[in-house]
This record gives sequence, C-alpha cells and structure tokens, in this order.
Amino acid sequence: MIDIDELKNSKGPKLYTRAKALIPGGTQLLSKRPEMFAPEVWPAYYSKAKGCRVWDLDGREYIDMSIMAVGACILGYADEDVDAAVIESIHKGVNSSLNCPEEVELAEALIDLHPWFDMVRYARSGGEALSIAVRIARAKTGRDTVLFSGYHGWTDWYLAANLSDKEGLDGQLMPGLEPNGVPRDLAGTAIPFNFNDISSLRERIKGQEKNIAAIIIEPARGEDAPEEYLQMLRDISSEIGAVLIFDEITSAFRMCAGGIHRRYGIYPDMAVFAKSMANGYAMSTILGTEDVMQAAQTTFISSTNWTERIGPTAALATLKKYQIMEAEKHLINIGEKTKNIWRDAAAKSGLSIHVTGMPTLAAFGFQHEKALELNTRFVIEMLQRGILGFRQFKPSLAHKDEDLSIYADAVNEVFNILASLQDGEIINTPVAHAGFYRLTKE
Repeated sequence: MIDIDELKNSKGPKLYTRAKALIPGGTQLLSKRPEMFAPEVWPAYYSKAKGCRVWDLDGREYIDMSIMAVGACILGYADEDVDAAVIESIHKGVNSSLNCPEEVELAEALIDLHPWFDMVRYARSGGEALSIAVRIARAKTGRDTVLFSGYHGWTDWYLAANLSDKEGLDGQLMPGLEPNGVPRDLAGTAIPFNFNDISSLRERIKGQEKNIAAIIIEPARGEDAPEEYLQMLRDISSEIGAVLIFDEITSAFRMCAGGIHRRYGIYPDMAVFAKSMANGYAMSTILGTEDVMQAAQTTFISSTNWTERIGPTAALATLKKYQIMEAEKHLINIGEKTKNIWRDAAAKSGLSIHVTGMPTLAAFGFQHEKALELNTRFVIEMLQRGILGFRQFKPSLAHKDEDLSIYADAVNEVFNILASLQDGEIINTPVAHAGFYRLTKE
C-alpha cells in the first residue's frame, strides 16, 4: 500500500503545480488534468509506459485500468512491433522534399477495409481531421450549415453551436463549453440534435434543407447505435443533398478493424479516424467517396506535417498487428470481464452502481448523492494499491487475465471500504471534477 501523504508529496503533483504557472489550464489535454481524477493526489506525469503499465516520476509502477492514453494506445503502450517500424522509419528520414510512399500504402489498406470509400486525406489529430471533413463537405455542397450529434472537438465550426444557444452543446457529452474566440458571425452554422432522435433532427432541418452541408454523428460512443437510426440518417442526408459524416475518432478499431459502421452495413459519405489507428502516434484520416473527396481540390487544405513518415508508418504497423492478432476479440473479452468485475464487487459490497457502454468503452457510476466524492475516493484507493483506476476503462491488447485478477481483488476491497463509509468520512482531499464544465469556470 502506498501512503496517501506519499502520493501527495511525490514529484508528479509538485510538477503539476509548476505547470499551472506556465501552461493555461495546466495540461495540453483537458482529459488528462489531475482534477478529473483525484486533485493533489493523481501522479499527473509518467516516466515510462509499457504494455498496460505506467511508471510515475518517483518510479512507482501502476497497472493502467483507466483511459489508456484517452483510448489512443489500443495495442498497449510502447508496442514493440509498432515502435520497431517507427524507429526504422526514423533512421530512413521522417521527412523530405518528396512524399513518403507509406501514405499511399496506408490509403490502399484503409480502402480495402472500407471498399465503399474511394479516397483518403490525412491529418495528425482528430479535431483537425473533423475540421477538414467539414471544409470538404461545405466545398462539395456550397452550403454552410452543419447538423451534428455528439462530441466533435475543439475547433470553431463545432463551438459555434454555443453562439446561438450557450447551452447548445450541453447534451453532447461536454456541458459548459465557452465559445470565446469563435467569430460571432458563425452563429447558426452548427446546430445540434439529439442522438437516436429523428424527430429532433427533422425539426432542425425544416426550412433549412438547402442550407445544410453535412450531418455529422458519432455512430456509437457508449453504446451501439440502432441500425434503423443510422439508416434513416443515411436516407435523410441523401434526400436533402447533405454529406453524411461518421465521426469514428472514438469508435473506430474498438469493436472491429476499421470503422464501427462496418458492423452495421450502413455507409456514410465520409468517415474520420484518429486516436487508436496509430497506437498513440499522431495520425488521423478522412475517408470518403470520390464524388465528395474531390471537393478537397476546390479549396485549400495543406500542411507540411501531414506529409511526415512516422504517422502513416505507425498506422500501417498498428493495422497489421491488429488484424493478425484479431485484437477486437481480445478487447471485447477484457472489457466484458471488467464490467462483470464492477457488477460483482458492487453486489457483494451492497454499493449501487450503474454500468454502461460497449465492452471496449466501458464505464460505471456510483448511484449516490455524493457520487463525485466516491469517484475521487475510488481513484485514491486504487492508486494506493498500484492501479490507475477510474470510472472509465478502455481495454488494450496488452491487458491480460492476470492483470484483471489483480484489479478484481483491488476493486472488491475498495468497494467494501466505500460501502462502509459514512457520508462525512468519504474524502478529505479536493473532489474530482464531474466534467469539463467546472474546468471552464476556473
């Protein structure tokens, strides 16, 4: 057991204090802020990561049973096969006055998986790839308005939804996002609708049919999408001449090789991948039909770093290993077992929890008036037992049954502790944030 005072006084929290004076918000990525997990206690920084294990700045080793680099490292940290391919590419030169051939090879591999698509463009992050997709859709249609459901990044086109209604994005995963810095003239160009609610979509389309450039959705996030819903979106998009875009940044490669829409047999005009497609290396892609993608030639989309070698090389190696290992079977198996660990531990302890999500994007929540306090105490207790534990879990190929056995013992022990606590005894440290809403208010 690691003493809580030892955690508080370790190098990670101290470095984070320095970071907040140098970096607005303390971290580059909101999802990695210590305040999301256990303020003043979360290790914050890593010295080494391998497989499903992470070492903090003090050399303490943890099993990562949390977000696995926000879902980016689907094969596990520092995968030897992917890293070997990348290292070889580095020795050959990561950039040049000429283009890397790997970008063509990767395009062919992605289209082989998704034969309804014809063409590919690349970027290096999910948010910028979505912005490219929106640009192409607007160029193709000559229209400005985008209808969307789900979370689609930090860029202007998306945050513009909160210009017309400051709570417009509240039902799309992240409440309270401020559109400061987004041009006011973009008001009305991004309109949200509710997931699996066709009437909500039709209401927003009415009278706007000739203005809608694209309909964008996450085909699945926490749960599988109803096929009839996706089919109706396909039909409506075709009916009004809008480009149907599936945001697969979170869902791709979690339940099958490539986009999760392969499972449904319903095909969009464009799909966007990022995160797990290169096992943690910077890489994203926009796939689409030739009819839509050729519109990229009528606008300006270009960047030096979209032509570097590392991203495509890592993506090719990740895709190859994923397919050889049939990684989706392992991910689903590990995820299902983890959800059962939560359920069994809750039943034994008498705690009330709600387990949600696909097995590869699993989560649980305490059904308690002080759920945030319990979340925070859970994270701290798991840290003390050498585990990065959180209410979300994104499995990787590196997670093994022996890791789950250690985790199950810890969860059972911690749930019993939580069940025995009186309301006033839950926590004596700051409470973790519920989401990004509080982060925007500081």
